[in-house]
Amino acid sequence: MSMQFPAMPSPEQIVFSYSPDEFERFVEEWVPALDSMYMRVERQGGAGDHGIDVAALLTPEGLEGPWHNYQCKRYKGTLAWSTAASEIRKMFAGVVTGHFVVPERYTFVAPSIGPSLRQALLSPVGTREVFVKALRDTTDKVITDLPSPLRCEVEELAASTSFEMFQTVDMKQMLEQHKTTAFWVTRFPPENRTRPAAMEPPEQPEPREARYVQQLIEVYVEHWRDGADTVDRVAQHPTAGPHLRHQREAFFSAESLRRFGEEAYPAGHFEAIAKDIYDAVVHVAMDDHPTGWKRLQAVTSQAISAGLTPTVLAQHVRPLDRTGVCHHLVSCAGNSGDIFS
Repeated sequence: MSMQFPAMPSPEQIVFSYSPDEFERFVEEWVPALDSMYMRVERQGGAGDHGIDVAALLTPEGLEGPWHNYQCKRYKGTLAWSTAASEIRKMFAGVVTGHFVVPERYTFVAPSIGPSLRQALLSPVGTREVFVKALRDTTDKVITDLPSPLRCEVEELAASTSFEMFQTVDMKQMLEQHKTTAFWVTRFPPENRTRPAAMEPPEQPEPREARYVQQLIEVYVEHWRDGADTVDRVAQHPTAGPHLRHQREAFFSAESLRRFGEEAYPAGHFEAIAKDIYDAVVHVAMDDHPTGWKRLQAVTSQAISAGLTPTVLAQHVRPLDRTGVCHHLVSCAGNSGDIFS
């Protein structure tokens, strides 16, 4: 099965594409980068979470001691105050029913924060008054299902809680902080990677070059007859010699690309390029050609013009790499790799 790679979206676009579950995982990875004092970070999200998605614990007491709550909200639209208020009610209900103590900090985490929530959190005292007043008439089952004494406790707790504890976080800031974690490279394409200079081929072909070099020599023998039947004799040939040197430069250029891809990007990107080129040239190689030389020219010409799946590595591909990839395909394949002869 061929590997599929999407075009290169920005980190922001990648995060916006996450499902709610994947967004919580992303937040769980990000939170430890905020405070080295966190003893542990636990993802709590799910049914019956009582309003905790990601809990950052500051002491061994866990949720019975000081802790911070990161409430994850991944919606198609922006996160509004009405939704945030619902989560705050859930949090207060969880406290009065004994599931945890009030967190020291409660952060709403969403790809996009709506203006109503931003405005509400800019006026914590006034927002608390509005919230407490609304509690008395709420139809939210999280509150209405509580016994009357606990409902009173929720109102008293909300009225005595500083709403300065509630805050939001900017997505760009999150990404900059996430970049300091080990998870960044597995989620987002590396940025501004510079490909090093291509490797120079050694004076004599290496054992790993044997297959494609032998196929080239067979092409040379057919095309020029005498004088090009060994590597040494090809080297002395006025046309075959420079041609072979250029093909070996192509092989090592592609090898440089392969190594760069393995070091700079997640696995599989070079293989995707090789698969694209194989798909582009295989039928050309299988067509009838009057000579091996004509087949060679047709195959390498097709490789140079082949479209590539847009990946982070594809932007570094040079024309010489494409010819070199053909030689890699020959060297790594069985009989199906005989694309020149």
